[in-house]
Amino acid sequence: HVFQNLGDGTYNHSGLMAIRAAVASGVNMTYKILFNDAVAMTGGQTHEGGLTVPQIAHQVRAEGVDRIAIVTDEPWKYPSNVGFPDRVSVHHRSELQTVQKEMMEVPAISCIIYDQTCAAEKRRRRKRGTFPDPNRRVFINELVCEGCGDCGVQSNCVAIAPSETEFGRKRQIDQSACNKDFSCLKGFCPSFVTIEGGELIKGVSNPVNTEVTPFPVLPAPEQVALDQPWAMMITGIGGTGVVTIGHLIGMAANLDGKGVAMIDMAGLSQKNGAVVTHLKLAQTQDEIASIRIAAGGADVLLGCDIVTSASERILSGASRARTHAIVNSHEVMPAQFTRDADFNLPGSQMQVQIEARTKQGATEFIDATRIASALLGDSIASNLFTLGYAWQQGLVPVSEDAINRAIELNGVAVKMNQQAFLWGRRAAHDLAAVEAVLSAGTRQAEEGPRTLDDEIIRRVEFLTGYQNAAYADTYRGFVEDVRSREAKAVKGSEKLTAAVARYLFKLMAYKDEYEVARLYSDGSFAKSVAAKFKGDYEVRHHLAPPVLAKRDPETGHLQKQEYGPWMMQAFSVLAKLKGLRGTAFDPFGRTEERRMERQLITDYRDTLSVVVSGLKPANLDLAVEIASVPEGIRGYGHVKERHVAEAKTSEATLLDAYKAGKSRAPVFLAAE
Repeated sequence: HVFQNLGDGTYNHSGLMAIRAAVASGVNMTYKILFNDAVAMTGGQTHEGGLTVPQIAHQVRAEGVDRIAIVTDEPWKYPSNVGFPDRVSVHHRSELQTVQKEMMEVPAISCIIYDQTCAAEKRRRRKRGTFPDPNRRVFINELVCEGCGDCGVQSNCVAIAPSETEFGRKRQIDQSACNKDFSCLKGFCPSFVTIEGGELIKGVSNPVNTEVTPFPVLPAPEQVALDQPWAMMITGIGGTGVVTIGHLIGMAANLDGKGVAMIDMAGLSQKNGAVVTHLKLAQTQDEIASIRIAAGGADVLLGCDIVTSASERILSGASRARTHAIVNSHEVMPAQFTRDADFNLPGSQMQVQIEARTKQGATEFIDATRIASALLGDSIASNLFTLGYAWQQGLVPVSEDAINRAIELNGVAVKMNQQAFLWGRRAAHDLAAVEAVLSAGTRQAEEGPRTLDDEIIRRVEFLTGYQNAAYADTYRGFVEDVRSREAKAVKGSEKLTAAVARYLFKLMAYKDEYEVARLYSDGSFAKSVAAKFKGDYEVRHHLAPPVLAKRDPETGHLQKQEYGPWMMQAFSVLAKLKGLRGTAFDPFGRTEERRMERQLITDYRDTLSVVVSGLKPANLDLAVEIASVPEGIRGYGHVKERHVAEAKTSEATLLDAYKAGKSRAPVFLAAE
């Protein structure tokens, strides 16, 4: 069956003709019209003529489409008297798959109108106060998170960011980028909670009060002389205010009486898409002959995003002879991260690419997102921070007063944006002093393990809390045995021991009901929430208890439900029953998942015993690969089952190669 996607903007100007032609030709297909309430291709404008969902339904019906379904995240806004044609059904977006299967059986043209406001537009409108902003936020308990990425698969949301911890890569919510879509809650994982009420804590200090900073006065930089037009390329991610940076500079130049010209290349105006502004400044408007910056013609690359800045499309405008670069080095994961839990950006490689194409000694990288978010509580401030950093270097030839006035005229988050610009200047002048302010305003995180012994001790402590000292001793004993045997087989090596220390722990600390309860009730979770939120709030949990949860009729998987604050008391009680784990009295121990998790520990020990007995310098790397197979075992329930099956297949292939005397993994496996 053919499903044809069609945006509402395209539908409005020409798409209806395609539907008319399809009906006339008698083909069997379904049009899926996305009504996202914005013309995304050209910047998020409203539809000409005030197009509505009922209007689309009537138009499509008039063209001869009989089966029409409305799918929306807000079905309650369409009561029976809203004005739809006859025989139009309304469904919640969770029913999309069911509706699509039904449409496949319709022997003619059918139509699904998917009504959901564009996520980027929601954020913009909420800032302007023109769209409802629910006092509800998603938060992830990182200790409970398995880093499986199912939340990204379910939501395709770029606000789900990686969090590198001593126990591996987990997930966190970028509160500044969150569109409050809440579809990430469908990820099959108990680590997600919603914070109802309260207020997000923004900033680590009071940056508005300059008296508490070591920067009472900043020296004015020596600005470049505009004896010829000054060309700037401003790059970044759509939806984060990059275009605004160019317009602020343009307005500032206008206020200074200088010439300015710019063109914005915003692509499809999609959240997380590449955006670039070409901007030229001159003493007079007549001096600017063209707007677009030619190859090698940029004087400044103001990179608000390192991925966009390192692209060939941008670097083609740079020159080794003239281009200065100020680039935000913070690595914002692209949409690919939602589909690949292990995706990594080649940050150092991108920095080398930028340095190789710009003026020697004239390129600086600053983690503007980290600093601005910590100081001002919003990653959106990072772009103004980057601008301030470049201005203090004398690379933006407009006056400070003009920039601050332009921010006032823009009228959005004026005080925060002015402070972001100021903090960027301070960082350019004395970065160490800014870092000192951050250190004074935040509770320093504990340093991660620095040696293998530190790592083992930390995990022994964790497993003692997980079960008891005897359980932790079995872990320590096995790791030390591997360590001793590795030292004899490969003198001076601890690579295999390090892998075993990490992954045996991962398997032994499997997150059953008792452990999830402990990680919520031991006080660490409450502290992490209190560090992010203040005021009167309550925590609501989203869980799929195997005894209580219903199964999805389409997938057969357990469905999550929302539970109130009382769940914390239940967790406290359940955590105290961890002594039942694995005994005859364990009410959860007989489930297929728990039996599988206990068997994984036994299988891993048996496998490593075989590996260590045949260890030698030539096959050490392959032995480490085998010991690291549990890295791919993540998640809960059906997600974990799938990962276990994949891991077992990889392990069998690696182990066969090891037993056959090979020194490396098969080529096809390495390629995968």
